[in-house]
Parts: sequence; C-alpha cells; structure tokens
Amino acid sequence: MMQIGIDSFAAAISDPATSLTLSPVERMQHLLEEIELADQVGLDVFGIGEHHRAEFLDSAPAVILAAAAARTRNIRLTSAVTVLSAADPVRVFQEFATLDLISHGRAEIVAGRGSFVESYPLFGLRLEDYDELFAEKLDLLLAIRENTHVKWSGKHRAPLTGQAVYPRPLQDPLPIWVGVGGTPTSFVRAGMLGLPLMVAIIGGEPKRFRPLVDAYREAGRRAGHPSERLSVGLHAIGFLADTTQQAADDFYPGYAHTFTEIGKERGWPPTTRAQFDAVRGPTGALLIGDAETVAEKILYDNEVLGGLSRVTFQMGVSTLPHQKMLRAIEILGTGVAPIVRKELAAARPARKAASRKTSGSPTSQKRFG
Repeated sequence: MMQIGIDSFAAAISDPATSLTLSPVERMQHLLEEIELADQVGLDVFGIGEHHRAEFLDSAPAVILAAAAARTRNIRLTSAVTVLSAADPVRVFQEFATLDLISHGRAEIVAGRGSFVESYPLFGLRLEDYDELFAEKLDLLLAIRENTHVKWSGKHRAPLTGQAVYPRPLQDPLPIWVGVGGTPTSFVRAGMLGLPLMVAIIGGEPKRFRPLVDAYREAGRRAGHPSERLSVGLHAIGFLADTTQQAADDFYPGYAHTFTEIGKERGWPPTTRAQFDAVRGPTGALLIGDAETVAEKILYDNEVLGGLSRVTFQMGVSTLPHQKMLRAIEILGTGVAPIVRKELAAARPARKAASRKTSGSPTSQKRFG
C-alpha cells in the first residue's frame, strides 16, 4: 500500500504579503504541531530536511524528529534528506539509531547530496568532491548498518579498524533510502545497492523521469535484488485547500517568492503565475488542489512512474498562516489518503487486465482552476 506523508524544511522565510517572519521559537512550535496533526489524521510519514542557511531551521533534523517522536505514536519519522556528503556516517547512524529507540522503531534515513552547497565549506570539504564524498560515505553508512564492529577504509575519512558503533537501532535493518534528483548515475547506484529510491520532482512533468526509474529497477534486477526491495517514492511540492482555486491562490505568492529568490542565485528568471499554473496542471509536477484533484494526480503519477510506494508533500516552500497549513494536513490525511488507498486497493485485482492511460489527463482540465 502506498504511504502518504509530508516533508518540511522548517522554513523561516518572510511572508511576501506582509514581510513578517515568525520567530524561530514560534516556527519550531508550529512545526511540531504540524507533525502531531499529521500523526493524528493517519498520515504515514513525516520528513525533515537539512540545510545550513538563514531561512531554514533544520540544520539538526534528528533533534527535531526526536522531539516529534515524543509527541506522536504511529507516524514514521525520516530525514528529507540527510546531506550525507557533508556528514560523518558514524554520527548519522548514531543519531538515527537513537531516534529509532526513542520512537519505538519509526526512524528512517533518506541519504542524499543536497541541492545547496553551504555545508561543504562549513565542514571543510571541497565541492568538487561532491559525488565521490557521497559514494564513499554511503558505503560506510551501509557497513555500519550491517555490522556493529566495522572494518572500513576510504579516501575522505579516517579508517575504522573494528571499532563498535553504538547504539544499535530497534529496527534491523534501519531503513535507508537514497534521495535523488535527475542524475542518471544516482538512480543506477541506488538500484545496484538494492536501496529504496526517493525521487524529488519539483518541476516539469513527472513522466519524464520514467526512463530513470526504469534504469533504477533494471540495475537492481541485474544486481540480483528482489523487486520488493526496489521501492520508489516521490517527493513533490504540494498544498491542499477546500477548493483547487483556493489552494492555488493561497500557495502561489510564497512559492513565487521562494523560487525567484533561489533563481537569483542560480540564474533562473523570476517565477510567473502562468508557469505556476502550467506546472500544477493535469500532468505537471505540483500536487496542488482540493482532495479529489490531488488524489487523482497522485494516481496518475503512480501510473506514469510505474508504481510508487510513497508520496511526500513539500508544503513549506510557501509561507502560509499556521491554520491554513494545519487545514492542508487535515485534508491530506482525511481526504486525499483515503481516496488513494481505496482506488489502489480496488485496482490491484484488475491490474493485469487494464491499465490507466498515461498520455492524457487524470481528470478534467477545469478542475485545475
């Protein structure tokens, strides 16, 4: 059954309409309340990102997740992502093993390289070693997961010669996903290792990622991993309200502000409403609308990507009033998730007999505003 959840970067960005910014204490309190509600409405997972920038409060995600673990009962708690290239895998494992004990076995790691570069000079690393660092440190993290006493050597860290890494988690093995963007070698590497894959798709059309997802599955098959280990998750920007038009109108100002500011660093043009409306359309990447619209969009993404085991919503790129965020979480848990679960359960027996068309729209164009 597909898991549905939320990822947050603990953003502390200003409201573009009022220029007001919550204090870090207020924003953190709101975030913990959001995680509590996600647990209460039956969502499956909540992830916290990792950044080292002024506009985010998530430089220590395991600490936030541990606070959330004490306030929740069922929801799985994961990084989204752990910037493994700039971290010590021993400490990452220790932190998440501790979180696993606190949460009674609900911790997960999504390991990635990150989309910002501040962590490299901050921790004394060279950006040009970006990919080599990740490959080596992922190898060490998996070795620690496999063995309490670790013998390992590499280029970018002192060797381990049999030292023990404690504590050990409740889950054996502790779940480790690989978070990827659009780099083909990252998809293939995850498949060869037999690790579940979390694909971040924040623009364009998700169906263009199908060849990469297929390459992941083929690499895993060739490496001898069973298909059930080759899970694919989707991380997408999304937001919900009681109507699709309201969701779009509420979300757009903050979304445009965030991506325009990022664009100044990366050479992108300013974000426009026309671009936003196109990407939230029937086949675009954004999951924005009312419960039925978003549920059908998830089912469409599930089909064009060849089956998804998890979908997580990134709602925090737009500054919104706390009550609207809570309402969006409520709709996701009580509206979207039941529709998706029901449809997937009903489709399972008939999957071999019929398949959803992938070239058209999952719903009528007018429903997207």
